[in-house]
Amino acid sequence: MFIGSFKYSVDVKGRISIPARFKKYVTQEANDTFVMTRGIVQCIDVYPQDFWKEEVLTRINQLDDFDPDEAAFKRMLFELAAEDKLDSQSRLLVPKNLLEFAGIEREVFILGQNKKIEIWNPEIYELHKKENVKPFAEIAKSIMQKKQK
Repeated sequence: MFIGSFKYSVDVKGRISIPARFKKYVTQEANDTFVMTRGIVQCIDVYPQDFWKEEVLTRINQLDDFDPDEAAFKRMLFELAAEDKLDSQSRLLVPKNLLEFAGIEREVFILGQNKKIEIWNPEIYELHKKENVKPFAEIAKSIMQKKQK
């Protein structure tokens, strides 16, 4: 389970370190390999390869290529997608087009999201939090009540 947040730097080659606390949750089946793609907001979603294959791709494979919205979603998701294996220093090489999509230049905010990792430009993340004007308690009540039904 990926939890917590960290601030790191992007090196000149576009590599980002994965926090040591996160690495211990990467299963042997993932083989230190991750799939990166655009988030539904302006961030990069990073999935361990096994979770990507078992959970994410399973849902994507159920989409209908003849439905314009579903086909468009798949195009946008896969257009920027990339796969990389952690190097000896636990870094991922993030493609330039993904860094540009997320507005990332030098600093990154890495956020654990349970089964995935989000990589943000720290300034964009702070703006995103400010735009979400609902208090946490109100969101939690609404979401958790839905899940109990």
